Amino acid sequence: MYQENIVLCGASAYEQKFYFNHDFDSLPEHVKQELQILCVLYTEEIGGILTLEFDEEGELQFKTEAEECDGFYDEIGGVLKIKQLREEKRELLESLEMYYRVFFLGDLSDEELQKKVDYVDNGE
Repeated sequence: MYQENIVLCGASAYEQKFYFNHDFDSLPEHVKQELQILCVLYTEEIGGILTLEFDEEGELQFKTEAEECDGFYDEIGGVLKIKQLREEKRELLESLEMYYRVFFLGDLSDEELQKKVDYVDNGE
């Protein structure tokens, strides 16, 4: 099991760059593009740096930071934007968590996996 958070991707308003962890290259291209859009739009609107990281339990965390002298960083807006993204992208985020648990942690039980399969099969 991993000891530290594993970064999936991130973007910086300061460097105007997007970072994607190549350990996740097996993800479909449309998922990578959606993650890039999500991160870049967040940093364009809010500022600072956003990273999406898997914690040791396999849950996807939104981590934000800003330079101390950044007067344009909107901390309150950032919290609200993350809440909005979690609601709008719930299915994507849950799928990424399942992917990480199965392929990186190997700890998704057969029962949990069957629930996910049933969820997808029923189109819920």
